[in-house]
Amino acid sequence: MATEMQLVGAGLAAIGTGAAAIGVGIIFGNFVNGALRNPSAAASQFTNAIIGAALAEGLGIFAFVIALLLYLKA
Repeated sequence: MATEMQLVGAGLAAIGTGAAAIGVGIIFGNFVNGALRNPSAAASQFTNAIIGAALAEGLGIFAFVIALLLYLKA
């Protein structure tokens, strides 16, 4: 029973990697939308978009590592 629950937990943790990809898409989609509306402010907001994407990807990698640890322990 514990092994099955570890595999379920690994699958649920793997959802975080997909959520991180969705988050990065939202970040850059909103950046492009804002850059098209105000091109003069795009250069100053690009670093904020990169930092946000890095944080989202970091959480995705963390979720992936947790999923691997749960899967390999099962």
